[in-house]
Amino acid sequence: MTAQTYWAEHALLDTGVEPGVVIETGADGRIKAVRRGAAAPPSGAVTLRGLTLPGLANAHSHAFHRALRGATQAGEGTFWTWRDVMYRVADNLTPDNYFALARAAYAEMALAGITSVGEFHYVHHLAGGARYDNPNAMGEALIAAAAEAGIRITLLDTCYLSSGFGSEPNKHQRRFSDGTAERWAERVSALKGDDNTRIGAAIHSVRAVPAEQLATVAAWAQERDAPLHLHLSEQTAENDACVEAHGFTPTALLSHHGVLGPRTTAVHATHLTPGDIRLLGHSGTGVCMCPTTERDLADGIGPARALQEAGSPLSLGSDSHAVIDLLEEARAMELDERLHSRTRGHWTAVQLLRAATADGHAALGWDGAGRIEPGALADFTAVALDSVRTAGQPYALAAETAVFAASAADVRDTVVGGRHVVREGTHQLVAHVPAALAESIAAVRG
Repeated sequence: MTAQTYWAEHALLDTGVEPGVVIETGADGRIKAVRRGAAAPPSGAVTLRGLTLPGLANAHSHAFHRALRGATQAGEGTFWTWRDVMYRVADNLTPDNYFALARAAYAEMALAGITSVGEFHYVHHLAGGARYDNPNAMGEALIAAAAEAGIRITLLDTCYLSSGFGSEPNKHQRRFSDGTAERWAERVSALKGDDNTRIGAAIHSVRAVPAEQLATVAAWAQERDAPLHLHLSEQTAENDACVEAHGFTPTALLSHHGVLGPRTTAVHATHLTPGDIRLLGHSGTGVCMCPTTERDLADGIGPARALQEAGSPLSLGSDSHAVIDLLEEARAMELDERLHSRTRGHWTAVQLLRAATADGHAALGWDGAGRIEPGALADFTAVALDSVRTAGQPYALAAETAVFAASAADVRDTVVGGRHVVREGTHQLVAHVPAALAESIAAVRG
């Protein structure tokens, strides 16, 4: 890594959108200095046209779901029928073909301005459940894929032990299961982080981890001060089954077993009671909204505004990758809330961008990211303000233009740790990303 100076035509700083911002990065991959009011780029500086934002954080990803885009949109169905198609792809994954698919998907994320991803990873073992010689072969493939694609990863290694309350894993799920939470903890403890990687934990859902084993996963994360994520109340059927099995809603069950708290992020949180919202908010549990997936799967609209008002920080994820576009996720959170409430303006553009940047990185354990300021990780992205979608407004409205008009196609540059990973719309590390996607998807679809 070498020191580099960038000149942003406009940049989103803590003071708002500023013109002519010089960003100096150091050999340590952090921002050394930020200077406002530079009318022209200094000698030797790399120019970033448009609006430079802190790098975007994709707080919830299942990389192999990228192979489902388009295929699962044909015909009708529910979340549960979609899941059957997903299982067929999961059955075909190997460390080699998963590396290739994840590398291409992560490269697509870099092209969309994403500088870190939370990979909710549960395909651990061979089909049928036998272990690889290296029990973490699949997780290590994902770590390597992110490094080659030039983005940071928080590997949220997922405990998945049951197909439902009291039921054994089905034939597709056996490769997800370690048998017990203790064996999961033993395996995941062998994973190692680095400058590009954080190791976190995940509880797939209350239906997939027996209640008496929830505390084991929570304790593993607490002992390491690691992020802990989980799917929560995405479907009403899960809520009903949990109440029938335990007499509690999923949120109350998690609270009872010590899972909630500031290091925990609940994903979706779509179907909550008022009491659930209070438990999540008062405990400081974060919530990751995934609006494009929640729309695609007909999950419903989650109570994002009520959760934030109760005390839950919000982050955003592309989840099943129906699209990979964090600007769309930010826009969709506001627009879905408008549909639900029939009023406008629940969050400002800057507040929505905070969910897509600083709060998302914090949920993934990258507390030093998501800000353009000295000492922060040198992770940022530039969005064009002169495309057919974004042209016409003054720079004072650049944040609003980025959130409510731009798309991933408007991302021109992505810098991670000071390295120019995407330059003028071209990925510098992965040649011809569309071809890499097509080839890797064909390999896992069989």
